[in-house]
Formats: sequence, C-alpha cells, structure tokens
Amino acid sequence: MQPTPPIKLKPLSAILFGSRWLQMPLYLGLIIAQAVYVYLFWVELLHLVQETPHLTEEKIMLVVLGLIDVVMISNLLIMVIVGGYETFVSRLGLEGHPDEPDWLSHVNANVLKVKLATAIIGISSIHLLKTFINAPNLDEKTIKWQVIIHMVFVLSAIGIAAIDRLMSHTQGSPEEH
Repeated sequence: MQPTPPIKLKPLSAILFGSRWLQMPLYLGLIIAQAVYVYLFWVELLHLVQETPHLTEEKIMLVVLGLIDVVMISNLLIMVIVGGYETFVSRLGLEGHPDEPDWLSHVNANVLKVKLATAIIGISSIHLLKTFINAPNLDEKTIKWQVIIHMVFVLSAIGIAAIDRLMSHTQGSPEEH
C-alpha cells in the first residue's frame, strides 16, 4: 500500500490552513503552566507532610482539597493541550497506542467544550467545598457570590451540553442516535 501524495493547496488556502500552527506556542506555554502546577503540587504536599502534627483536621482537609484542585486544573490543562492540538492543529497519530485516552478518539470542538465545562464545574465544586469548610471564617456575601458563580458554571455547562446535543441531532450524527 503506497502512501497517498500530499494534496497541493492554492497559496491562500495553504496560508490559512498553515496558520493553525501559530497555536503551537500557546500549547507549549500550557505545558509550561502544567509544569508550574506540578511544582505547586509538590510544594503543597511537602508543606502538608511537614506541618501535619501542627494542623487541625479542618486545615488538613483544606490543604488536601487544594491538592485535588491542582490535580483537576492539571487534568483540564491536559484536555486543552491534547484535545485542542488534536482538534485544531494536527493529528497526534496515537491510534492503537496503549496509552491513548478513550475520549481522544471522538474529540471535536463541541465535545471538548462540554468536557471543559464539566471540568470547570468540578474545579468550582472543590472551591465551593473549601468555602463551606471554611465558612465560619468568611462573610455571608463571599459565600453567596461563590454559590452564585458556581451555579452560573453549572447552568452554562448544561446550556453547552444541550446545544451540542441539539446540533448533533440536527446534523444527523450517528454516534448520538
């Protein structure tokens, strides 16, 4: 089986299509941000281990929730880096690789938006849980606004998922039927 020859694009089409590579520095920047989160995670974990004898259960819980928050943000970064690159720049060629994420085989811009929205809700939920645990130290206005913001995230995610579902049904997507 011979490889198919590359398709020759018109100059303007080649420039427009090639401009997707301008996103590469953005994804590399997100990888650096990921490294910063790895560093932050280890600093916080080390702090937790060293300070455990002096911390209350409430403080330990808040630090652990902070660690979970860092992991969830890191997961969000991976979804954006890998899913965005695969969707908007170029195929990664992971088909058949044992470590290929399941979600990557059917990722597109709409699926990525829904996944990002649900990840943001997860991160917001962790922040809200931290707020509830720390409620005696916070004013009522701060708590109220955090709940309102969280609910806006939830409603936005529901809206994005509903629009995605509507669009997939109107386009006759076989994977949604």
